[in-house]
Amino acid sequence: MITVPKIPLPAALDRLDSAFDMRWEPLRRSTLLNRVFYTASEVGDFGMVWLAIAAAQGAMGPDSKTKAAIRLALALGAESVLVNGIVKSFFKRERPAWEQDRPMHLRKPRTSSFPSGHASSAVTAVLLLTQPGTPWAPVYWAIAAVVALSRVHVKIHHVSDVAGGLIVGAIFGTAIRTLWPL
Repeated sequence: MITVPKIPLPAALDRLDSAFDMRWEPLRRSTLLNRVFYTASEVGDFGMVWLAIAAAQGAMGPDSKTKAAIRLALALGAESVLVNGIVKSFFKRERPAWEQDRPMHLRKPRTSSFPSGHASSAVTAVLLLTQPGTPWAPVYWAIAAVVALSRVHVKIHHVSDVAGGLIVGAIFGTAIRTLWPL
């Protein structure tokens, strides 16, 4: 068995996370925001929202849309292995405390906290679903923002985990678009 050394994150990230969390806390008392963010967190699990969008496009569009849907599904699988199986093993960051009152049920993650896989898959998916001039791009980016931020709202990730996931997703999505153009 290979032992992966833990890469420590700067203490400044903990201070940033605490400050953000303290300012966000009053929003967690909103029933509407809880419904939106808990739902977004759930549909972001395993990239379900992105796979559903790609499947709908593939089913309704020309053959190129089917190829795009297949590319997205394979890319999200690879992204999940990369982020959840490899990258997180280097950081082994603890998640926010799990044992706390939550207004809605959530699946308890098994991986470490940094970076956020939801944020990474969201950016990867949007980059693969859109090209310049795609009319749905603003909607996809809005969904990605809500899914990514939902992980902070439901206290499964720190805000710096989400920022790290956004960066990883941007790099991975750009690489896939470059290596596998449609």
